[in-house]
Amino acid sequence: MLFSLSPLLRRLLIAVGFVSLCCLPLLIPLFRYAAGNSLFSHIFLIPFVSAYFVGLRREVIVETDSAHRWLGVVPLGLGIAALFIYLARPSSEFQDQMALAGAVSVTFIWAASLFTLGGRNVAKLLFPFLLLVAMVPFPVAVEAKIETFLQYGSAEVAYWMFQAAGTTLYREGLVFNLPGISMQVAPECSGIRSSLVLFITSLVGGQLFLRSAVNRTVLSLFVIPLALVRNGFRVFVLGEVCVRVGPHMIDSAIHHQGGPIFFALSLIPFFALVWLLMRMEKRRLSGPKNLVPSGSSSRGSRA
Repeated sequence: MLFSLSPLLRRLLIAVGFVSLCCLPLLIPLFRYAAGNSLFSHIFLIPFVSAYFVGLRREVIVETDSAHRWLGVVPLGLGIAALFIYLARPSSEFQDQMALAGAVSVTFIWAASLFTLGGRNVAKLLFPFLLLVAMVPFPVAVEAKIETFLQYGSAEVAYWMFQAAGTTLYREGLVFNLPGISMQVAPECSGIRSSLVLFITSLVGGQLFLRSAVNRTVLSLFVIPLALVRNGFRVFVLGEVCVRVGPHMIDSAIHHQGGPIFFALSLIPFFALVWLLMRMEKRRLSGPKNLVPSGSSSRGSRA
């Protein structure tokens, strides 16, 4: 396999392998942390997905076009700065330290890629290199803000659903006072893990199935309202079951093991949008071929 690669890709593979070997003191604790944290378990897959996309687009690499290698200085400088912070100012939060470890590793890989391929070739492979950002765990403060947004957004959607269903309730922020029971949308109910998985899936799926950058952006942004509707619908269903069946349903499997079911339901509108965007792109591609200028037929008849 290695010998079937072009010389430039072989040099890239060697450079990235050398950088990864040098970053092992950072990558080993990062992977250990990811193994014990369900939110960041995807980190193991990201390098392989990025490598797949590089191999998928290897034909776009021009062997004689390795100009602008000096751009590698930029991520190299950022990586050195992050490494200095990692070593000199240990954070009280281990997750923040792992975020720095991931940032150092990714920026060094970027630098090695730019020094090897040049700026223009890396620009042609921009997606797989940017996807490596998913190897960087969220800092604690960023994760908290995302959870808060998902909490309050999901609570708002659930409130609209309760209102539409005519359910009697009194809302106090994240607390829903329903007949016979009070429910709170806790951070664990934010659905941040499933939302992150779906967002990464939208990025990868957009690259595989869509051609337009606009459609890829639409698909990725669609994940945000979809996550809010999914989580809100889960709160709504649980509340309705507790009201109509009994308060004991708060400890049922719907609450504690129902996440995968609601995630699977959210895939229906997700894949429906993918299908719709693909059809739109096919129509745009086939449309101009079937169009005949009106003037050409009239001129032909006159001839």
